[in-house]
Amino acid sequence: MSSQLLNRELSWLQFNHRVLALAGESGIPLLERVKFCAICSSNLDEFFQVRVAALKDQVAAGVTGAAPDGLTPSQQLSATGDVVSSFVLLQEQVVLGSLLPELRRQGIEVVDWAELLVSERNELIAVFEQRIFPVLTPLAVDPAHPFPYISNLALSLAAMVSDPDTGERRFARVKVPNVFPRLMALSGGRRFVPVEQVIAAQMHTLYSGMVVEQCAAFRVTRNADLTVEDEEADDLLAAVELELRRRRFGRAVRLEVQAGISSEMVELLQRELELDQSDVSFHGSLLDLTCLMQIASLNREELKDTPWPPVTAGRVAAAEESGRSIFSVIRERPLVVHHPYESFASSVESFIDEAADDPRVQSIKMTLYRAGGDSPIARSLIRAAERGVQVAVLVELKARFDEATNVSWAKALERAGVHVVYGLVGLKTHAKCVLVVRNDEDGLRRYCHIGTGNYNSKTARLYEDVGFISCEPDVGSDVTQLFNHLTGYSRSHEYRTLLVAPRDMRQQLCDLIEHETSFGTDGRIVIKLNSLADPELIEALYSASQAGVSIELIIRGICCLVPGVTGLSDNIKVRSILGRYLEHSRIVWFAHGQQTVDAHDRVDEAATVDEALYLIGSADWMPRNLDRRVETMVPVTHAKHKAWLDQVFAFALASDVVRWELGPQGEWTRMGPADFSSGDYQERFYHWVAARQKR
Repeated sequence: MSSQLLNRELSWLQFNHRVLALAGESGIPLLERVKFCAICSSNLDEFFQVRVAALKDQVAAGVTGAAPDGLTPSQQLSATGDVVSSFVLLQEQVVLGSLLPELRRQGIEVVDWAELLVSERNELIAVFEQRIFPVLTPLAVDPAHPFPYISNLALSLAAMVSDPDTGERRFARVKVPNVFPRLMALSGGRRFVPVEQVIAAQMHTLYSGMVVEQCAAFRVTRNADLTVEDEEADDLLAAVELELRRRRFGRAVRLEVQAGISSEMVELLQRELELDQSDVSFHGSLLDLTCLMQIASLNREELKDTPWPPVTAGRVAAAEESGRSIFSVIRERPLVVHHPYESFASSVESFIDEAADDPRVQSIKMTLYRAGGDSPIARSLIRAAERGVQVAVLVELKARFDEATNVSWAKALERAGVHVVYGLVGLKTHAKCVLVVRNDEDGLRRYCHIGTGNYNSKTARLYEDVGFISCEPDVGSDVTQLFNHLTGYSRSHEYRTLLVAPRDMRQQLCDLIEHETSFGTDGRIVIKLNSLADPELIEALYSASQAGVSIELIIRGICCLVPGVTGLSDNIKVRSILGRYLEHSRIVWFAHGQQTVDAHDRVDEAATVDEALYLIGSADWMPRNLDRRVETMVPVTHAKHKAWLDQVFAFALASDVVRWELGPQGEWTRMGPADFSSGDYQERFYHWVAARQKR
């Protein structure tokens, strides 16, 4: 590890450790803790499908160059492998030693086949014969039957089967179908048995007349990153659809096996999947703990978080009561909305919904990165196009793991008459922007939404994000130019208000940090991001720290910056906040970032004064965001909106909230009250928002 940078992959694994820590937090209800444990497994699956797969590709290609932290691809694979091994053991300790016993005390049991009563076994055998047996496909490996293809993340049973007459032995595999719940509920709905154990117990019925010598569960993870080989394909939609079909045949990168499996079967699986011993992990608990989400979703409200109903933003609520349109609210002054504390449906969805039906609206343009499977926003766009509004939508087909959903929406939008485009060659469009052109009574006006989160109704209830809605002329001009650049054939534009990547955002951020550095110990920077990994910006922050600037970073996930190092980052503090909502907003504050004119008694004495600059937007500070994505950030200038963002920082930076702090050796330490509920930043902020609404 470089003394000045932490490794990106190891930092992400530390983030997943922090998520797992939530599964052991007092003050978090039991089923929520179970949910966090399931999320950890889902996170780890994606890490292997994308990050580990990429490292393996680099090693296979002979890449030996070091990452910014100094580690080569092979060194990163070795280091991540060690961390993952310890993580798997820790997660199993949490499940077996804490969560399952606590669930049992609450009358919820996940039991093994061996623990069942005879009556319970008979009940499950009946279900097996009626529902499971007919859909199973037993396979054997012999000269006439080659080793079967094992699909990505599919749960399977491996068996060694022998002929009692000849003694001939064969490897066999049965895929566990996902057409029924992974955890089978016994009568009463409080005792659950893993379906693979039910199948394993009845394996002899699949290989009639044979002896099933041994049987064990296994699971394969494959490279699932989508790569469109021809970025300049005439039909990008078709190219992405083809790549989606190819994805399931990606190279194997991980093999998970049930503890107790014979070395003979492990060696066979390794050989056929072309994996090394270091790619194999052994599990004493269930494979694929994402199945715990089934337990977390049980109807036991007393074991879950108390709901926090989102409030309707005050000015929007007043407009609804008086029957005014949301456009009239925005004309008065810009609107800042904070989800999910404030309702996404009553603000952003309402904005687009009203635009779709408003006879004064002439055109709607927007970006869609992750729309979701059931999207009220996409339906509004279709409705607008069908009634003759000019609608243009930039659909990002390469939004990882949402490609298929986005392809489906792209086709539906095109059928409705929407002009669908797919962005710029070589770049993902990650910006969150809407442009509505409306013929108001006093002339044409452009209404814009710029946000930190996706236009996804489901995740907007779970992800913390900030949105800015405005009809200010400069903002409207910039967003118009941005869409012209994205959908047409125009050169990039000099923007008046927006920071836009990859054109100039990186340089503008560096300039802002450098400007703050000039104020020395009077300088202050506060940054809230998902991830911080860009070496150039990290170096700029180090320089600011060395000049005496106070820097406070709130980083949910990856952080490659090392704080608190003498002579390098003495004045930088880093904390991570996790909770029921996924902290997703990007908010940046510079104490001296905004230059204004301070008018004195005489005009000729006017002087430039530096005031605080507030920025929100879609970009994390990572090379991919600043160099390979279209991103936007917008200044927030109204006093009330700045006061709101000040409150976000005040709560998040308080000394008595639960958080994890990053130390100079790259270690994360949990800080704050022992009981999570007494130091829950998000709960405090929700009550603050709700109290404002009541006033």
